[in-house]
Amino acid sequence: MNGAVILVLSALAAAASPAPSPAPEPTEAVVETAQGMFVIRLLPDLAPAHVAHFIKTARAGGYDGTTFHRIVTRGIVQGGDPLSKDPSQSARYGTGGLGLLKAEFSDRPFTRGTVAAARRPSGKDTGGTQFFVVVTDQPSMKGQYTIFGEVVSGMDVVDKISDTPVDGDRPRSRVEMKVRMREDGPQREGSR
Repeated sequence: MNGAVILVLSALAAAASPAPSPAPEPTEAVVETAQGMFVIRLLPDLAPAHVAHFIKTARAGGYDGTTFHRIVTRGIVQGGDPLSKDPSQSARYGTGGLGLLKAEFSDRPFTRGTVAAARRPSGKDTGGTQFFVVVTDQPSMKGQYTIFGEVVSGMDVVDKISDTPVDGDRPRSRVEMKVRMREDGPQREGSR
């Protein structure tokens, strides 16, 4: 009898204790390039679907070997197109990995270090794996693209990428990236 009471009390105590919380999603991504690395702080409160898609793509290695295929010198650098893994597809760079997400626009300004989803020119609900980093403030982009992150360290690396020689907005040499999630949460490595 005494053993049965203890067993019942143990079961009740276990049922009353809260289940352990799931591990929080990572909030930072490290983008590695030959020019160095930079860190993106993700903003799930601003664009939850875009952040979730970015994390899923990064964890699957979807960004590894993609390039910054579009560079507007001292304006923006754009990458993440899965087609850019294959140099023979260079004529199609900028067209892959789009049309997957609905827009999550905000009133946040497009200031230096802002990370946003690229989209097709033909529609606002056409985001996907491609993203861009704002090198200099771009006020005309407000309300046109989904912001889902901000560079918190390594803007000097983004500047180097932005200074890559281009023909029009196409870099003359490949600027490949590898993206990994920082699973242990935010770390401060300086400011942007």
